[in-house]
Formats: sequence, structure tokens, C-alpha cells
Amino acid sequence: MFESERITFRPLDTDDASIFYQWAKDKQVTQYSLSSFAYPQSKTDISNWLLTINNTDKSVSFGVCCKSSGRLIGYAGIASISALNRCGEYFILIGNKEYWGKGIGTEITSCVTQYGFETLGLHRIELTAFSNNQGAIKAYTKAGYQKEGVMRQAAIETVASTTRY
Repeated sequence: MFESERITFRPLDTDDASIFYQWAKDKQVTQYSLSSFAYPQSKTDISNWLLTINNTDKSVSFGVCCKSSGRLIGYAGIASISALNRCGEYFILIGNKEYWGKGIGTEITSCVTQYGFETLGLHRIELTAFSNNQGAIKAYTKAGYQKEGVMRQAAIETVASTTRY
């Protein structure tokens, strides 16, 4: 598919279910997730989700792998794609905590954003981050995203405010 200095991207498939299941069970990994990973899931649920993930034109999802080891470390993509408005919403989950705090999030964000603009022809890519997720906010800012505002009471979990980029 495509790659950068330290990571490669590939399609996700049901063979990834075990890894996703391990990530889903780790509250530290999913604490800032606005997706279904915020709730416990069975391995079967994850396999079913992975069966359908590549069958829509409303989103693109990529497995993110360490270039040197080939190991799956997370996933990222663009959801809620509107062909009419040429926009979508960026998402990322780095499930392997060994890669946290090393600038990988910025690298992934830059690559997927570039893919959205250059390959998908999008005009706007936005994202939402929990206001206290400083690592994510730093990565998004380094990748060129700009803060547009704060959405108060946007999440039910313990962190109530999110920031729109």
C-alpha cells in the first residue's frame, strides 16, 4: 500500500482479531477511544467487524505496521467520508504501547492525512480528540491540524470535553 520511514500500511483482515481483542481489553489503550473499542467486545465481535471494515466507500481503514518487524501496532483511517462535500474524519488507535511517545502518531497522522487529500481527493479532514489527551493533540498539531473549538459534554465517559480539529 504505502509507507513512511518507520511504518507501513496494509489492509486489515480477520487474522488481526486476536491482536485487536488484546488491545480492546486494555483500558489504557482504549481510554480515549470514541469508537466501539470503548466497550468490552468478544473476539467474535471483532472478527465480524474486521470482515466488513473494507466493504464501504464511507471509510478507509489501514493496519499500521512497524516497518522493521512487520508487526501490527495499530490502525488508522478516515471515516464518515462524504464524496459530495469531499470531507471525512480522521481516526487512529495505536494499540501497541511500546510505540507510544515516539512520534509514531504524528507519522501515521501525516501519512493518512496525505492519503486522504492526494489519493481520495478530499478537501477537508477533521478529527476529534479528548481535551486531556496531550500526546494526541501534540501529534495532530505537528501533522498540521488546527484547533477549531471545544465540544463540551461531548462524551459520557470520565473525560467530558473533546477538541475539534
